[in-house]
Amino acid sequence: MPGRREKDVDYLALSARVRAMENRLLTQERLDRMIDARDPAEAAKVLAECGYGELAELTGDGLEELLNQAQDQLARDLSSYPQAAAILPVFQCAADYHNAKVLVKGEALGWDGERIGRLLMPGGRWSSEKLLDGYQKSGLEGCTETFRLAVNRAREVLAASGDPQQADFVLDRACYEELTALAKTTGSSFLQGYAALLIDAVNLRAVVRARRLGRGADFLRQVVLDGGTIPAADLLASGGEELARLFRGSPLARAAELGGALSAAGSGSLTEFERMCDDGVMDYLRQARRIPFGEEPVIGYLCARQAEATAIRTVMSGRLAGLDGETIRGRLRRTYC
Repeated sequence: MPGRREKDVDYLALSARVRAMENRLLTQERLDRMIDARDPAEAAKVLAECGYGELAELTGDGLEELLNQAQDQLARDLSSYPQAAAILPVFQCAADYHNAKVLVKGEALGWDGERIGRLLMPGGRWSSEKLLDGYQKSGLEGCTETFRLAVNRAREVLAASGDPQQADFVLDRACYEELTALAKTTGSSFLQGYAALLIDAVNLRAVVRARRLGRGADFLRQVVLDGGTIPAADLLASGGEELARLFRGSPLARAAELGGALSAAGSGSLTEFERMCDDGVMDYLRQARRIPFGEEPVIGYLCARQAEATAIRTVMSGRLAGLDGETIRGRLRRTYC
């Protein structure tokens, strides 16, 4: 295993490239300009400053096409660097498992390939076309074994239970297992910490929602995942009042404290709790900005681009729907820059 200094040298060119790309990220100032712009067309012009192409059509579909093009370009730009090529699959995993859910549910509902294809998400390890063709013809040949087994198991569970949520549980668990394994293969402790924190956030949300709905231990065992920094057994045994203690010292500490207070039915809206969960993960990632070279700036930038796409959707959909600035700002999360 190379030492820190050797790794820094390996990442020198890539880190410099990423630092240059960071200058075009959508900062809070740019977001404010989009929100305060005279109309949606003027708001869209800010995206050009961030390296996005021209928005051909000022609609939701036009925006998705623009974001998909930018996502594909980012993957092409970074995959030419071997170090980034090893990290990218961690950030592509979620799209693959989203598509697995579409495939399994679409088949169960009797949808044709064209309808299923329209709902598949780009940005995964395998193209939408390859996944759809593989699902229908070849048993997903060329995909990872973990992915193939999870999809087959989800199909069986859905066929036996008729409950799409049960199939989702199978695929969600496999997604985070594979994401964790992919992070481990990179040898990056920072990336492994990010994967574990994602699982912590998923588990925290699951426990709070389950407690509010009065769901018992059997349900929680289906949704609480292994692999986080907080042992699943501790979460299963916890009541709402114990969440703050379990997450003390975690980037999710504030979210856990609020989540504990909201665990009872009728205890209030979860909007601020959800924001705190996302902001806690971002706080962890923002540590990468203080590290000049290595895998951390790459990981931070990839996460920043994912968060940026979400922010763009939030702002532009709000502007197109005629929402006021205060409402749109209330839906935004903390930015990387």
